[in-house]
Amino acid sequence: MELKSNGIIGQSASLAGVFKILGKVAPTDSTVLVTGESGTGKELLVRALHAASPRADRPFVPVNCGAIPRDLLESELFGYEEGAFTGARRQGKAGMFELAHTGTLFLDEIGDLPLTLQGRLLRVLQERELVRVGGTQVIPLDVRVLCATHQDLRQLVAEERFRADLFYRLNVLSLRLPPLRERLE
Repeated sequence: MELKSNGIIGQSASLAGVFKILGKVAPTDSTVLVTGESGTGKELLVRALHAASPRADRPFVPVNCGAIPRDLLESELFGYEEGAFTGARRQGKAGMFELAHTGTLFLDEIGDLPLTLQGRLLRVLQERELVRVGGTQVIPLDVRVLCATHQDLRQLVAEERFRADLFYRLNVLSLRLPPLRERLE
């Protein structure tokens, strides 16, 4: 399976090493945590990983955990049922996990996920099922989860701002994208 660059430009040895690992990781269904400084191309790398995976022809759903208001993040990720809260749609709404069913869900800036939602995310990752906000029906999921962050999650765990059990669930395979200063070529 050929790995597509998806716009990633570079010929440095460190970037070649990342692509070599990506070629081995792409065919798996494992959760991958991509780390690196802002502006290094983490989302491009994740898109390349999805494009080279067996799920390439399935949905790719990106979610920026830091860009969605905290009050809306739970319903955006997990969906909601009619009457779950004031202003909820009459028929409810599927969340990002459901939209990514059979494909890939990309959780960008996972380090910005509020502590209050981390337990719920952990449960969905472990059980491969969810219940919408305000719902009772269990919805089975077949989704690969890819994450990215510029933050040091180990440090956030030490500061008790990120759950250790969630960190280990997300960090099944990790890729560090080298900073641009290490890719001068």
